[in-house]
Amino acid sequence: MTEQLSEERRQQVLDLCRDLIRIRSYSGEEEKVVERLKEFYTACGFDEVRTDEYGNLTAIINGNRPGPTILFDAHMDTVPVQDPESWKHDPFGAQIEDGMLYGRGTTDMKCALACMATAAGFFARDTGRDFAGRVAVAGIVHEECFEGIASRAVSRDLKPDLVVIGEASELKLKIGQRGRAEILLETYGVPAHSSNPEKGVNAAYAMCRAVERIHAMAPSVHEFLGKGILELTDIKSLPYPGKSVVPEYCSATYDRRLLVGETKESVLAPIRRILEELHEEDPSFKGNVSYASGEETCYTGEKIRAERYFPAWLLERDHPAVQRVMEGFRSHGYEPEITKYSFCTNGSHYCGEAGIPCLGMGPSRENIAHTIDEYVPVEELYAAAQIYEWMMEAFLCKTDKLS
Repeated sequence: MTEQLSEERRQQVLDLCRDLIRIRSYSGEEEKVVERLKEFYTACGFDEVRTDEYGNLTAIINGNRPGPTILFDAHMDTVPVQDPESWKHDPFGAQIEDGMLYGRGTTDMKCALACMATAAGFFARDTGRDFAGRVAVAGIVHEECFEGIASRAVSRDLKPDLVVIGEASELKLKIGQRGRAEILLETYGVPAHSSNPEKGVNAAYAMCRAVERIHAMAPSVHEFLGKGILELTDIKSLPYPGKSVVPEYCSATYDRRLLVGETKESVLAPIRRILEELHEEDPSFKGNVSYASGEETCYTGEKIRAERYFPAWLLERDHPAVQRVMEGFRSHGYEPEITKYSFCTNGSHYCGEAGIPCLGMGPSRENIAHTIDEYVPVEELYAAAQIYEWMMEAFLCKTDKLS
């Protein structure tokens, strides 16, 4: 890149990143991050700062005339630190060593949130709010449990015209991702004493037959997003432990990576056909397939519930939003690679579910997320803040519409 932040702005970006990393905010424990960000937004003169029923925090800067709403989205929760003693650096110490900032949430993804927040403040000062529309920065809760579900409340309230996801991208432009579904496969049997197994129906054997057939299925494929992987992740039988009892129930969980164009019905249909075929071959076989559901409690006390189905999304390279942002980048001497995320993000709601154009851009690499001694290169933080301001400029300082 040919342009860089001033030393004063670099320090502001780094300070906010370190403040957020020092706050433990596992899913459902994001309140203190919200408090720190509220302080920041108030000090920077944001026009609106509000939370919703789930505890998502949204801060808004309004332009001096009507125009589109551009939402910058990043989640505030992190996965837990399972064994702090295995870390070389304090997971919540925000230590810097050899140009890297260490801590839980550095890559995934508090630093992106801090860069978005500071960039919005820089943009307001640099433009004197002389732009059309508004820029919003949202800190989302419970993303690690439910990708995109809490984001529904934000898009409901803001109705954004474009969303920028801050998940790690090595500062490349992401235009899509596979979605994710958690599929629950169940088989049913008849309990019996294991000394007389012929008196019962073993649900575990039934599960083995189903798993074998499912494993032989050819995955769906998308030329850009890749394979619609269906991977077995666990099997459980009941009663457990099965002391001298033929299992009467067995469940298996599958992780399914979703592709654009697939639906809830089309994803389950081939598995349902397999279960029907197995029943036709052996009437004692009984099985069912569905999507798993979950429930968690937000720090506000509100329950968040969802079926674990998070759609894929993709913008074409010639989409107006992609063309607009790349044109803006080129005007600053920056031309990032256009690529895709390998994991699931809040874009599953915004673009995959609600149809709102979505782009991804963030510091660090995807494969550093959730790791021991998670880190982010400090220089990428400064670059990300500058890039986010360029994105605001590209979409809010133009007179033509996005579509």
